[in-house]
Amino acid sequence: SVLSRYENQITILSDYLEEFPETDEPVWILGRQHHLHTDKSKLLLDISARLWFTYRRKFSPIGGTGPSSDAGWGCMLRCGQMMLAQALICRHLGRDWQWEKHKKQPEEYHRILRCFLDRKDCCYSIHQMAQMGVGEGKSIGEWFGPNTVAQVLKKLALFDEWNSLAVYVSMDNTVVIEDIKKMCWSPPQSSSAAHSSAHLHRSALGRNKNAAGFCAGWRPLLLIIPLRLGINHINPVYIDAFKECFKMPQSLGALGGKPNNAYYFIGFLGNELIYLDPHTTQSFVDSEENGTVDDQSFHCQQGPHRMKIMNLDPSVALGFFCKEECDFDNWCSLVQKEILKQQSLRMFELVQKHPPHWPPFIPPAKPEVTTTGA
Repeated sequence: SVLSRYENQITILSDYLEEFPETDEPVWILGRQHHLHTDKSKLLLDISARLWFTYRRKFSPIGGTGPSSDAGWGCMLRCGQMMLAQALICRHLGRDWQWEKHKKQPEEYHRILRCFLDRKDCCYSIHQMAQMGVGEGKSIGEWFGPNTVAQVLKKLALFDEWNSLAVYVSMDNTVVIEDIKKMCWSPPQSSSAAHSSAHLHRSALGRNKNAAGFCAGWRPLLLIIPLRLGINHINPVYIDAFKECFKMPQSLGALGGKPNNAYYFIGFLGNELIYLDPHTTQSFVDSEENGTVDDQSFHCQQGPHRMKIMNLDPSVALGFFCKEECDFDNWCSLVQKEILKQQSLRMFELVQKHPPHWPPFIPPAKPEVTTTGA
């Protein structure tokens, strides 16, 4: 019965792909190129391997007395989870890792999944994201925009020692190379240490440990670039540059969609975007006693959704992951070559030095947590 269900799903997926236009144009999915005529099955596997987070119900109430489902308001938070999960997959398993139903997966995979379970003690749960959003001016149960979810991920990552990500969210459509390198070469710190310790130049770091005991080296970078690509509708002048971002090997796709309707965009075909849709309500899933997670509901095994780029709301956030410094240097070169070339209206700016009129850049630090009373 399991095999017959699996075969039925493959048939459904294949039928859906038949609806793609007859074209020789490649399909791009998070930096990987696929051709409909020759490798439809690889395209399907690549899409279904992405972690898919959707609305859930019957989890413990957020904050103890809040909602026990995020249906109707949590779609952008779920999209943020998907982008971050893709970064963690690249960090621990590699971009070419593939998920197969009922196949035993490495411990790192289950550990990544546990980061996102709908429990208050999981570092990137809907509980943590909704409550961290309060500091960004969003009430629990209120819809987030792309920039808000980026700021929330940036703060939550400070408490995630296992992944030790450096999360950089660009300001004013500007990515500053100097600030990113400063952040990625700085060890994770608490707020009390952040202001007192001077930045150590990378040539002095190597693999040595600093006084705090952290292993010094490049911290994997999650780069998020919130953008406004028009006023009420996306400006067509940005379309080619936007599509170019999905071709980069560092691509984590984009957060966006339509007003109050968020999607996680993972690629494109022609002038249509391919996305994962969080608007399906599923029941809460917890980890098993042995730490594994029943992962069937965390992979979308239906045909990929598509929408015309011109229907995209102009408020988006691009995501990129650079595991090593050379990945970031390569990304900078690609941006200069493919995004900033001959652009009369640039999608964003890439500058070497910290703008002098900006406040000084201080790498984000984990706040001191103090407890009072019992």
